[in-house]
Amino acid sequence: MCCVLGLFTELLKRLTKPSGHLIPSMSLLQISEPDVPVSPRLPRAAVGIDLGTTHSLVATVRKRRAEVLVDAQERALLPSVVRYLDAENHKEVGYAALVGAMQDPANTIFSVKRLMGRGRPEKIHAAHAALQWVDMPGMAHIDTVAGVKNPVEVSADILLALRARAEAYFAQQNFTAQATEQMSARLPAVITVPAYFDEPQRQATQDAARLAGLDVLRLLNEPTAAAIAYGLENRMQGCYAVYDLGGGTFDLSVLKYARGVFEVLATGGDSALGGDDVDHLLFDYLMEHIASQEPAFTAPLNAKDQRRVLNEVRRVKEALSEVDEAHFDVTLSTGQHISCPLQIATFARLINPLIQRTLQLTQQVLRDAGLKKTDIDEVLLVGGATRMRVLREAVGAFFHKPPLTHIDPEQIVAIGAAMQADLLVGNRPLSDASQEAGEAASSADNWLLLDVLPLTLGVETFGGLVEKIIPRNTTLPAARSQEFTTFKDGQTGMVIHVVQGERELVKDCRSLGRFELQGIPPMAAGLARIRVTYQVDADGLLYVSAREQRSGVQASITVKSSYGLSDEAVYSMLEESFAAASSDMHTRALREQQIEAERFLEITDAALAENADLLNDAERAQVQASLQALRALKDGTDRDALAAALKAAEQATEAFAERCLTQNVRQALDSKKHTDAKT
Repeated sequence: MCCVLGLFTELLKRLTKPSGHLIPSMSLLQISEPDVPVSPRLPRAAVGIDLGTTHSLVATVRKRRAEVLVDAQERALLPSVVRYLDAENHKEVGYAALVGAMQDPANTIFSVKRLMGRGRPEKIHAAHAALQWVDMPGMAHIDTVAGVKNPVEVSADILLALRARAEAYFAQQNFTAQATEQMSARLPAVITVPAYFDEPQRQATQDAARLAGLDVLRLLNEPTAAAIAYGLENRMQGCYAVYDLGGGTFDLSVLKYARGVFEVLATGGDSALGGDDVDHLLFDYLMEHIASQEPAFTAPLNAKDQRRVLNEVRRVKEALSEVDEAHFDVTLSTGQHISCPLQIATFARLINPLIQRTLQLTQQVLRDAGLKKTDIDEVLLVGGATRMRVLREAVGAFFHKPPLTHIDPEQIVAIGAAMQADLLVGNRPLSDASQEAGEAASSADNWLLLDVLPLTLGVETFGGLVEKIIPRNTTLPAARSQEFTTFKDGQTGMVIHVVQGERELVKDCRSLGRFELQGIPPMAAGLARIRVTYQVDADGLLYVSAREQRSGVQASITVKSSYGLSDEAVYSMLEESFAAASSDMHTRALREQQIEAERFLEITDAALAENADLLNDAERAQVQASLQALRALKDGTDRDALAAALKAAEQATEAFAERCLTQNVRQALDSKKHTDAKT
């Protein structure tokens, strides 16, 4: 052993001896005593996140299996809803925010994904009707009780809730000490975005992730993530059409999977088309129907009633995936009661224009990929909106084959993202160790992902025209260069205007940024040679540089739209979030306790109203006293006292609950006997 160590030491000396030459990189071998097993490298914690319009999810790979992480109530979906509570920036996220949405719509933000990387919308969507908008340059700004918020900050709050769920899971699983150390800094994550998200929208997503303390390994297109999950699970090869209709976006991607390589052939879609638009159509239909049937009906609705009706609309939409007729049934704050039926045929007629828009985009993507419908081996449905029965039937008829639906369409994107994250952090078991453990080799151990650019990138030339540098559907990462020259004699500077879009005029495309190239040597027009280079990384983020070839002067820009946040702004918000972290955790726990108390009081009050005769006077007085004590603490800030009061109330009503259950069982049996006797 000493001899081996001596040789190893001498080798290190030679490698580190100054020689003026570069030394090729070498793999260092681990040296150990004979018969001493080598400890395998501990797996790294990493997650995949589906940041959705209506719901978001987080998943991870544990023991080579991808799983979606759930909350304490075993719920996988986190509603993408944030409610701001006060000027101290206390907030609720997810189900807790939903509870108070109808009472506080102006401070409850839904469907924030529609606003990512965008200014204030000209046409206000129903989900945003109650918000108070602030006229500020750049990204959309919303006035709340906690101050002015933008979509990046709201999305960061959603991502923070998902990160907390992941951290709780890793701690419970006792993942590794290394994983715990990572989470104290930044948790590695792959975050999915719609394939048709442009540069500002992708950059806004990056900003939100940074603000939430995530290390973004990659931004992954949602259809691609779905194909990863389907392809690896079923070991299928061939061409896929991934039809992804979420709450606020539609994407169609055509991918080819063969020999462990995913290649995106073409992608297209609409970043402002989704299940929310179906809700809006049903909302308008319901208002028109009631106005025609009830002359006394008053419109428009206030913000609270709009939220009530939208909730009912979603319930009816979901019901029509199972039945042929559902009923709207909601009472407004004015006391007016809205009730009307909706047949599946009427529902299909209402949403058919939206479905046809998606199929027109689908046809365009197939043309871009150079394929026919018959070339598609499988059609994958992704996104919660694809649960609609009429949509599944329409997609099946378009492709002349039933789509795949055996993986939950709301979870598949997060699963694929988790697989990609696991690959990027290097969690691949040693082949020898796998063989010894008796594990079969998996195609998941070795695969490559080739994504594409969703929209064309170009530069403005004289006359407001667009010179296209990297066309859409180019495989990523990509780099392209093109030479330009000066227009005037003696010109010493040039403005490089970067745009994105498919149109020929700059005014019809989206401006991504400008930078100046100064110091060009004076010369006659047309003699200067300016080489402009566009580089797009695997996340779809753009870097542009310009260099005058004769003099060597150059300039560059990392494209960050004015809709994004500066590094200083992100850093400032990070500091604020860190300072408020402890307070936010306390507020969240208190609010969860309050919600539990509210639900308990509501259920118990209803039971007393129906079965008060099951208690004698003394028992009734004891129950009422416990409920009164709970009500007195429900809106306070003492979480421990509230928990104690809730426990006392549960104990005081335990006997009453048992009697109610016994009576319900007895009534059900009596009803059955009566029915049998009639028969």
